[in-house]
Amino acid sequence: MVTAIVIPIICLYFYWIAKRDMHDSMEKWEDLKNVAEEAIIYGEIKEVTGSKQRFSYYRFVYILELSIQMEQRKWVVRKVIPIEKGVTMPKVEKGDYVHVYGNWKQDYFQVSRIEKRA
Repeated sequence: MVTAIVIPIICLYFYWIAKRDMHDSMEKWEDLKNVAEEAIIYGEIKEVTGSKQRFSYYRFVYILELSIQMEQRKWVVRKVIPIEKGVTMPKVEKGDYVHVYGNWKQDYFQVSRIEKRA
């Protein structure tokens, strides 16, 4: 009799935890689109790399990493793009002169927006 009551309660509890974790993960994944534009870096792109990585469960992100030469300094900037239906990747190539807007995270610059300049 006790197991008829306790087992469904335990199942519902773990279902609720899993649902909450998936919701939190979805919010964090969607927040990757919203990066505060607190600083700007400009210069010539020296290197472009990109990779697709798993964010959680069935959600993926594309990480575009640029190495930008700004006068005497070289900066590494990253744009994290949540992969969803209809997403477009920025068209940047080695040798392009760009302005990137974003903010600083630990040891790299997180990009919100990339503008090509002539």
